[in-house]
Amino acid sequence: MSTPNINEDALKPIDVDALFPTERSTHPVKILLLYGSLRKTSYSRLVAEEAARILERLGAEVKFYDPTDLPLVDEVNGDHPKVKELHEMVKWCEGMVWSSPERHGAMTGVMKTQIDWVPLSDGAVRPTQGKTLALMQVNGGSQSFNTVNQLRILGRWMRLLTIPNQSSTPKTWGEFDKDGRMKPSGNYNRIVDVMEELVRFTLLTRDIKDALVDRYSERVETAAELMARVNKGK
Repeated sequence: MSTPNINEDALKPIDVDALFPTERSTHPVKILLLYGSLRKTSYSRLVAEEAARILERLGAEVKFYDPTDLPLVDEVNGDHPKVKELHEMVKWCEGMVWSSPERHGAMTGVMKTQIDWVPLSDGAVRPTQGKTLALMQVNGGSQSFNTVNQLRILGRWMRLLTIPNQSSTPKTWGEFDKDGRMKPSGNYNRIVDVMEELVRFTLLTRDIKDALVDRYSERVETAAELMARVNKGK
């Protein structure tokens, strides 16, 4: 039975070879960590630092973006050095960790500003499409999942492969020792769980991310744009 209005040129069989390549990348997984607080004692940063140590133990290469002096979106253009630094780091990474405090039941402005500066497209490149994402939040009081739930929506919107597991640490101020290291606890164990899952998902998907998120609707649009340019040139 035929499908109404289907574009036969854009509809194509699933490329099994692209989904199951015989050769896989062997370099360390590249993970970028973002945190959502500028405080001197930033627990979202401290939790992210613990996550980075775990990632390095798992064989990953990690980088941090420092949001200090990052301007608000629309306050400056994309040539601002802090914006360009963020863009280059996002292009570099194969996966990300977002770690934010919960403030007034939501992510912080610092966290949202960083995410808002990450473009959905940069010319022909979609910097976030198909890359992996792990989510963490820290709480001053009892445990909440408002922030990670919000971040999950943003991750989906930015076409990131957001892993199922996540971390929410209650009363985070009591989780660290005087040297800024997280004490052994079930909350720490959960962060290890999340980082292990992030690395696994990144290893599984980094070589096939383009095939995973290849979309029929966009192929139709691309074909229409190409045809319009051809006709315009006649």
